[in-house]
Amino acid sequence: MATFQAEPFTVGVSEGVLADLRARIRRTRWPEAAPGVPWEQGTDLGYLRELLAYWAGGFDWRAQERWLNGFRHFRAEIDGIGVHFVHERARSGRGIPLILTHGWPSCFAEFLPLVPWLTDPAAHGIGGPGFDVVIPSLPGYGFSGRPARTGVTCRYTAGLWHRLMRGLGYRRYGAQGGDFGSAVTTFMALDDPAPMLGIHLSNLDIAPYTGPGSRPLSEAERAYLAQYQRWREDDRGYGAIQSTRPQTVGYGLNDSPAGLAAWLLEKWRA
Repeated sequence: MATFQAEPFTVGVSEGVLADLRARIRRTRWPEAAPGVPWEQGTDLGYLRELLAYWAGGFDWRAQERWLNGFRHFRAEIDGIGVHFVHERARSGRGIPLILTHGWPSCFAEFLPLVPWLTDPAAHGIGGPGFDVVIPSLPGYGFSGRPARTGVTCRYTAGLWHRLMRGLGYRRYGAQGGDFGSAVTTFMALDDPAPMLGIHLSNLDIAPYTGPGSRPLSEAERAYLAQYQRWREDDRGYGAIQSTRPQTVGYGLNDSPAGLAAWLLEKWRA
C-alpha cells in the first residue's frame, strides 16, 4: 500500500477560466418560455435569466475564493484518486475526529459554515471538547479528481474514507452524511465498524420496508410512501439519466453554464 501523503491545496481559478465562463453565460442561446405554470416543466426562464445576469456581472468569485481559502485544504492520492478535503482541528487540541460527507447536487463548501461551531464550541456557548473535522469532496466532485474507471460506488467510497481517516492518524472517529453521503456513511459503519464512534444520517432517499416479515405500516408511513411514490414519478427523471447515461448529459452540463445552472436550480427548488 502506498504511503499516505496529504499536500496543502489552494483554491485558485485563473482569470482565463473566469473570462471564458462569463463569455459563455453572455452567449447563452435561450429557448422560449414553457407554456403553463412557471417551474411546472422545469427551471423558469425568467428566473434563470436574472440569475445568470448576476453570475456574469455581479458575482464576486474572488471574494468566495478568499473565503474558501480561509480553511485548511489538502489533497491526497488514495487508490489512484486525487481526493480533496478540508481538515480543521479542534481549538482545544483534543477534538473528536468527525468526517462529513456531502451528496448531490451538493459539495464540500456547504459544510464549511459548521466548522467554527464544531471546532470551537466554547466560543459559541456550547460545552464539550469540539471536533477535528474532515470534509472530503466525493470522487469526481469539487476539487477531487474524476476516477478513470467505473465501479466507484458509495460502498467503495466508504473504504476510501476509512483510508483517509487512518492516513490522518485517527484510529476512532464519527461520521455524518446526507444524500449520497448518507449511503457512504452507512457503508463505513456496515463494512468496517471497529473504528466508528457513531454515525448521523440526513436527507435519506428511502422508503419503509414492505417485504416479507414486515409489520403493517402506520398511517404516517403510508402517507410518506404515497408522497415518496409521487416524487419518484414526477421528480426523479434526472436520476435515471445520471445513473444510466452520465456521459451523454455531461456534454451539455460541462459546456453550458446556463444548462448546468438550470439542471441544479430545479433540484434545489424542489
